[in-house]
Amino acid sequence: MAMKWIAPEFGGPEVLTLVEAEVRPPGVGEVTIDVRAAGVNPADYKHLAAARGPDRPLPLSIGYEVAGVISALGPGTAIASGGGAAGDAVVAFRISGGYASQVTVPAKDVFAKPDALDFPAAANLLLAGTTAAETLHVTRAARDEVILVHGASGAVGISVLQQARLLGAKVIGTASERNFALLRHFGAEPVAYGPGLVERVRALAPAGVAAAIDTVGTGEALDATRDLLADLSRAVTIAGSERTQAAGIAAIGGTRPASAAFRDAARGRLLDLAAGGQLVVPVARTFPLDEAVAALEFVRGGHPGGKIALIP
Repeated sequence: MAMKWIAPEFGGPEVLTLVEAEVRPPGVGEVTIDVRAAGVNPADYKHLAAARGPDRPLPLSIGYEVAGVISALGPGTAIASGGGAAGDAVVAFRISGGYASQVTVPAKDVFAKPDALDFPAAANLLLAGTTAAETLHVTRAARDEVILVHGASGAVGISVLQQARLLGAKVIGTASERNFALLRHFGAEPVAYGPGLVERVRALAPAGVAAAIDTVGTGEALDATRDLLADLSRAVTIAGSERTQAAGIAAIGGTRPASAAFRDAARGRLLDLAAGGQLVVPVARTFPLDEAVAALEFVRGGHPGGKIALIP
């Protein structure tokens, strides 16, 4: 038996219940993983909200990404990165029900864990990393261009900074002053959000900003993007709203077919970058699996200072 968090009703993190659950053995094309760490993301508590659609049967499972050790493979099954055997350390994304001590998941979503990442970091690599990769793809970011990243100190923002640096792009990132050192560490020029943002960005980029990535969804981010960007087809948000839609700014998200296809295709490349030490995941804190509600509330409170992982 495994321990697993489920939501018997829609709501906030408080509706989650920890239960014992039987984990079925893997069939053809499946892998059973003993979870060593589960990534905690804002998408997890958003998944619990009824407003996201009625087509999700209760109880809901929660958790899109884990890192762990293979305990069993289905007959004739290999993982997505090739091979695989009991005892191998792996990463799985995008899955369902990762807030658990053991999961059986499709082998196509399981990859060898990079040795350069420990289990909490590996469990938090791919949701933020693939989202960041898609923002750079949609905005057509290129070498020597200046990109504005709203909310650059968050998980997606930090991955954008690293991937943009690999592209050779220059990044100006909005953040609070307490996070300026973090942005500089990852190669960005920090700028404080708040009144005067547009003028501060123009002072840092007198030749203009080529693209803008919004990870926060604030009115200030939208207004600054419209003021600074001549071509709004090179703007993207991961926090779409009626205002961003009316402005003609592209919105992306893991539930959109085009986004899902791109992110699935990006997983192997990002894992290779992590294996080579070119992509890291700052982890702020870990929680025991049985404190998942507290972990989600911590993330929902904003500014966790890095990624959060649950440890069975």
